[in-house]
Amino acid sequence: MKQLLLQYLKLFLLLGLSRVTTEHVPKYDVLASLGTLPLDGHFSFHDLPAAARDFGNLSSFPPVAVLHPGSVADIARTVRHVFLMGEHSTLTVAARGHGHSLYGQSQAAGGIVIRMESLQSVKMQVHPGASPYVDASGGELWINVLNKTLKYGLAPKSWTDYLHLTVGGTLSNAGVSGQTFRHGPQISNVNELEIVTGRGDIITCSPEQNSDLFHAALGGLGQFGIITRARIALEPAPQMVRWIRVLYLDFMSFTEDQEMLISAEKTFDYIEGFVSINRTGILNNWRSSFNPQDPERASQFETDRKVLFCLEMTKNFNPEEADIMEQEIHALLSQLRYTPPSLFHTDVTYMEFLDRVHSSEIKLRAKGLWEVPHPWLNLIIPRSTVHTFAKQVFGKILEDNNNGPILLYPVNKSRWDNRTSVVLPDEEVFYLVGFLPSAIGPHSIKRTLNLNNQIIEFSNKASIGVKQYLPNYSTEPEWKAHYGARWDAFQQRKNTYDPLAILAPGQRIFQKTPASLPLSS
Repeated sequence: MKQLLLQYLKLFLLLGLSRVTTEHVPKYDVLASLGTLPLDGHFSFHDLPAAARDFGNLSSFPPVAVLHPGSVADIARTVRHVFLMGEHSTLTVAARGHGHSLYGQSQAAGGIVIRMESLQSVKMQVHPGASPYVDASGGELWINVLNKTLKYGLAPKSWTDYLHLTVGGTLSNAGVSGQTFRHGPQISNVNELEIVTGRGDIITCSPEQNSDLFHAALGGLGQFGIITRARIALEPAPQMVRWIRVLYLDFMSFTEDQEMLISAEKTFDYIEGFVSINRTGILNNWRSSFNPQDPERASQFETDRKVLFCLEMTKNFNPEEADIMEQEIHALLSQLRYTPPSLFHTDVTYMEFLDRVHSSEIKLRAKGLWEVPHPWLNLIIPRSTVHTFAKQVFGKILEDNNNGPILLYPVNKSRWDNRTSVVLPDEEVFYLVGFLPSAIGPHSIKRTLNLNNQIIEFSNKASIGVKQYLPNYSTEPEWKAHYGARWDAFQQRKNTYDPLAILAPGQRIFQKTPASLPLSS
């Protein structure tokens, strides 16, 4: 290992690495010292470009080494080694899950990237019983968690729309989808964590044990520690799902019906809304996977509206309960004000529904349209200002732009734990809004980023009270504004668990700077 490091360092010092400036390059002896660490896994140098890529495809900051951990101890030794270098070292560490970040958040320029999917020592274990749970590695994909728990007739309660993400990655943000209104985000369904802090300590934490670190890490953007294991609450899994889509012509009915459904005692199991701008023939597009309730009326549906609103809902059931499911759905639909010809539905397995985005991924990969830039913008908007936001954004800013999928659905704040690091509006109901375009070519990227900036500028000017989900800021004042009154507590937690700002440098919240230099802002 040491000889390999020396060979690599000679090449590195001769050629340099693109987009890594001189002051970020660790000294020769510092990198050579990595070869002295006793590891169950190994460092590698051939996969640096891959470690500098993410789903966003908009940023690339190569590290100097990639750790493939063979154990949690490997991660702790590596972080501890960097910590002991002291405040004069610029070496940083980033945990990379499936690389689904957008703007380089899982990258470490001139630092060490830990490939969390290599962490196989934490074996997944399902514990059935009165309060079932699963212990899973922080580098495990949610799709693998689902496959494992379904063997016991169980499944996690809350999901993301895309399951090919790591457990530690989504728990470091929040983990949201159409079940969030009922069960809260994924971070509200965790019983225990194992974390490697920025000091290299391995700490087990829960709401009762080391609770401050537990709540700090959940939604903490990787700032306080690397999640190496999570204990996730489970519930009985249904076999089937009735999957329903309907259209609305006006925003008021669309949002009021969603808010009614998420507050009802008996309601759907999943609720998400979509905004469709300048997309003709939307019902015809549904026909490939959904059946119209009234085929004749659906075929005659026409509208001159540029903006349409889709409500997507599911009801879980087992085959022997199909009649009850039908009655419950009929009662719920009778309360909604959707356009009748637009009622479409299909029955799929629970797995097929939860893994639905992966099916689209396969098709896009075949066309070469998956690994393209994704200048996404995800926002959290208070209920009180969502109509003002929608009128300007959907009616004016995006009026002539077919800008990819747009999600818009409400959730209940009471389902979130305010002790975590996630920042939310101070209202019981708020909306998750996601602009999810794919951009092909420099012009498309520039245009989309410009639209994102217009949305943010309007929101700030109109005092919408927007918070970013998967936030992307680059200066300390912007982060202070994002966290508001919670900034001091966030900073104090950073000083406690990662005092040298070693972890998650790609978030650009705290910059690791040699002690002789001032902190930039």
